[in-house]
Amino acid sequence: MATASLRASYYQQFDADLSLPVPATAYGGWAQAEVELSLEHTALVVMHAWDAGTADAYPGWYRCVEYIPRAQRIAREVFPGLLAAVRRSPLQLFHVVGGRDYYSHLPGYRRAVDLAGPPAPPLPQVASDAAMDRLREFRRQHVFVGPHNEADVNRGFAVLDFMPEARPVGDEGVAENGSQLGALCRHHGINHLVYAGFAINWCLLLSPGGMAEMQKYGLMCSALRQAVTAVENRDSAAAELAKELALWRVALAFGFVFDVADLVAAVATD
Repeated sequence: MATASLRASYYQQFDADLSLPVPATAYGGWAQAEVELSLEHTALVVMHAWDAGTADAYPGWYRCVEYIPRAQRIAREVFPGLLAAVRRSPLQLFHVVGGRDYYSHLPGYRRAVDLAGPPAPPLPQVASDAAMDRLREFRRQHVFVGPHNEADVNRGFAVLDFMPEARPVGDEGVAENGSQLGALCRHHGINHLVYAGFAINWCLLLSPGGMAEMQKYGLMCSALRQAVTAVENRDSAAAELAKELALWRVALAFGFVFDVADLVAAVATD
């Protein structure tokens, strides 16, 4: 079994000191250690690397999804070297998709569908009522994405596609849900997924094929610090605090946080 050692960040969530004004300040916190990856049983997952066009074309989309420029920068500056290194290595490369059908013609998607078998029936839904309808309408008006932005968001999603830097090559596995991603993992003997993509505190954690779902299949789920960004709010955006909290959550609940340069070096074959 081919293995590689690389530096991993982990978070030590013990021991709180109840004698302190804030007991959690005694936690060990972030630390680093050399860990070993089985290259044959690890896959890089690029999730929701969507081409959002330009701010001139879809201004409303950019007004409510402020991380799009950060994601585009990561795709330009980080993805080419990262994906090229993984494609030269024993690691598998999977893609998690969604939003609209821009992928069903790909051989890697058809393979995932065949491996997963018939989809599970949708979950039964509870009944709504007039009060619930009003609550949902209030959120539509006041929370996200804003009524004046809806048309641009819808137009953007209507032509959604892969970022050019993240387009699958050959028959790389393409999954739209956890069942398909889990089937790809079982087929290839994968037990550790390392995530890149957008956004670390939203889709990568909670969307179909994200960490919360894939952990249920027995998979460890880690993340690449330089290959993700987060949904930020007004108070967190300047320092990207939401990203920092999401990486802490990954390290605490799902796996490890790796640096892109360390992973690239660890899997280098020449």
